[in-house]
Amino acid sequence: MTNLFLEGETWLWGACILLAAILIGLLVHKIFYGALLKITARTEGILDDSFVRHSKKPAKLIFPLLGIFLVMPIVHFPPAVAATINHTLGLCVIAAVAWLLIALTKVLSDMMAAKYDVSVKDNLTARRVLTQVHVLRRITIVIVSVVALSIMLMTFPEIRNIGAGLFASAGIAGLIIGMAARPTLSNLIAGVQMALTEPIRLDDVVIVEGEWGWIEEIRTTYVVVRIWDLRRLVVPLSYFIEHPFQNWTRKSADLLGTVFVYTDYTVPVEDVRSELHRILQATKRWDGKAWGLQVTNASEHTMELRALMSASDSGTAWDLRCEVREKLIQFLQERYPGSLPRTRVEVGKSIPDNPLTSTQK
Repeated sequence: MTNLFLEGETWLWGACILLAAILIGLLVHKIFYGALLKITARTEGILDDSFVRHSKKPAKLIFPLLGIFLVMPIVHFPPAVAATINHTLGLCVIAAVAWLLIALTKVLSDMMAAKYDVSVKDNLTARRVLTQVHVLRRITIVIVSVVALSIMLMTFPEIRNIGAGLFASAGIAGLIIGMAARPTLSNLIAGVQMALTEPIRLDDVVIVEGEWGWIEEIRTTYVVVRIWDLRRLVVPLSYFIEHPFQNWTRKSADLLGTVFVYTDYTVPVEDVRSELHRILQATKRWDGKAWGLQVTNASEHTMELRALMSASDSGTAWDLRCEVREKLIQFLQERYPGSLPRTRVEVGKSIPDNPLTSTQK
């Protein structure tokens, strides 16, 4: 009875010591990071602020683990219980290290985002770098997570023995797993290709499956396209490697816009050309690089006038086209109302009969 009482008291003291180590670790974490946040608030660099902010949560697991490791030598548990606790600590350490590595990838993203500003007009370099960092960070997260989970599973002897037994049939198992995971693997490989070849970047203007929109998110296995009417089109990453699509901002953000106006043959083209130039000079949407007006087609009823204009980006080009179209129509209505498209019907007099033919009759 005395031994049982002493054994129960040892368990209780051991549990209390472990609990105290956890609480002290959390308290030290709060004090330590509270001081770090105050220090980084006074500095101007982005590195220290980002590191403290992203490492705070993983450290909330690391600090109690350190406390437990420090007190384990003075805590006496039965061998089986001590082995279970040590195994659990090992799993927690692996998880904490993986969590910290993932947090460091976010620090890198913050540094790149601070260095490359995408809010400016000519932001192709910034979008290229941020897209590469974004895709590679997500791939790194997947790799770190898979490796950490594999190491954690291999710490269990039962799973390790099963793995050794299945090693002989690894070819068949690998083939089956490869076939089952083919879509996921193809999208991961497509993500690496996309980061290197850059067919799309964040905020690129694209036309995919007949829909016009912007690249909003690039995930590990799919891309989110924000359609002009605020719908979202979710497309697998492999689509952009295997299928053709339009990228309006592949090399530069500026675009040429066109407006087609159909008029009668009587319209003075030079006056319309002068009016187009005046409209473009009066608007802030035109970037001043290119403009023109030409007769691009002539049918039996109308002339086709094509107005050409340049803008700094796709959204501005759309607004500029609408503005030019409205003002050209207004100009024709006010100055040359008779030059709008019309259908002509010509009625002639009837031809009298030939007198000789009539006499003969």
